[in-house]
Order: sequence, then C-alpha cells, then structure tokens
Amino acid sequence: MNNYIEIKLSTTKEEEQELLIALMSEEGYDGFEETGKGLHAFIPEELFDETKLKQLLEPFAIAYQQELIAPKNWNAEWESNYEPVIVDDFVAVRAHFHPSITNVQHEIIITPKMSFGTGHHATTWQVMKLMQGIDFNNQTVFDYGCGTGVLAILAEKLGAAEVLAVDYDDWCIENSIENVQKNQCKVITVEKADAPPSNKTFHIILANINRHILLANMEALSASLLNNGYLLISGFYANENHLLTEAAETHGLQLMQASERHNWSSLIFQKL
Repeated sequence: MNNYIEIKLSTTKEEEQELLIALMSEEGYDGFEETGKGLHAFIPEELFDETKLKQLLEPFAIAYQQELIAPKNWNAEWESNYEPVIVDDFVAVRAHFHPSITNVQHEIIITPKMSFGTGHHATTWQVMKLMQGIDFNNQTVFDYGCGTGVLAILAEKLGAAEVLAVDYDDWCIENSIENVQKNQCKVITVEKADAPPSNKTFHIILANINRHILLANMEALSASLLNNGYLLISGFYANENHLLTEAAETHGLQLMQASERHNWSSLIFQKL
C-alpha cells in the first residue's frame, strides 16, 4: 500500500464542497471526508501536484493544510461517514451495514468504496430523480461511465430488459460487478470501455460523466441511440447547459427536460 497526501480544506459550504469534490476527482483525488470543520481530500503521494492544487483552489480563496499519511483502511474510513441517500419516496441508496429502508419504491445497496456514484453527489441524485419519469420497461439501456453501477442497477429495477454498463477504470468495473451481484441483478453486463459501442443501439442512454467527455462523444452517443430514444446526461454546471444542448442538437437530439441542483445540471434529450 502506498502513502497518501491528505489535504484539509477550510470550507463548510455544502455547494462549495460538492464542487471541489468534482474538480479534485478529475485530478486524481480518490477519497473525501466531509467534517464539521471542512473537507478532507486524499490522493496517492505519487499523483500529488501542489502547483495544480494551488491553481484549482485559487478561485475559491480557501486555505488548506497538507499532511503525509501512512496507508490505512479507506473502506472503513468511508463507512464511518457514509449515510443513506433518499430521493423522495422513489429510491434509496444505502450500504450493507445500514438497516433496510422500506418507505421507498426501490432500494439499492452500494458498497461504499471509492468509485464515483453513490448517490450523494448532486448529479447522481438528479439522474436518479429524472429516471423516475422515463419508461424503462423492456427497454435496452447503456450506462456510460457507470462508476458504482448505481444507475444501471436502478434501470434494471425499473424494468429494463438489458443494460450495458461501462467504465474505463478497473476499480469501477470491480465495484460495479460487486454491486450488481449484491442487488441480485440479472440483465446487467459490466465491461471496461472508454467510448460508446459502435455496434449496438439502445432505447435509453445514461451518461453521468463530465462536460469534456460528453462533448467529445456526443456524436457517438447519438449514433448509439434508437429513434425516439432518450439520452440523460449530467456531470456539468448549469451555466454550461448551452454547450451540451448545442452539441446535442447538432447530432439530431432535442432537449426535453432540464434539472438543476446545487448549480449542477442534468438534461434529457430525445432522438426524434
């Protein structure tokens, strides 16, 4: 096990913490702890770049402390701070050590490892919320950038006939397979990939990633979508909606619905 660098950020604002988690995740930080005094972020020592950290934090004017720490049990660390996520009475996402949540339509058990997509982040929460308004019954679904597999699992629970979930990260693949099995899913296939498949088409595509990947793959996503199918995307800020909408419309997709939570946005397009 390698050493880690712990960065202690002096911010208690929820929206600011969510934004920092998203930005720092892109720079290699793979563990976060929200405390009453601020946000703690963790990164393997060999990936740490203090110059990049200062550039990232400059717009926020946030002070930080840096500490070299020895290897530790990260799963146990996260478990101690992990709380269930509940989207109205629609779906609840909990860990195996939480009691069952019975007053929702669907319950998902996610092992709280370091894969992105536990439902806590505003983007994942929004996508789950928007999935409630789409008919998944007997539909084929593609989950692009599956993280923990939570969206793929919800798609099966909503009646999907077949779900392909892909991610480029080995840890995410391992975690998704584990969570698929834990939720006793039968129609989900998990594969390692960094782009939509060129030989398959789907009724519904879920893509909770980030603006850059979405823009770079919008043509491929549209090509992978059947006529009248839905593309549900998230992982970008509300003030970037026009960039995604313009790219989607260029490739034959029409904006049907928009959602915003803590400055993060989710959009539903339909291929008409």
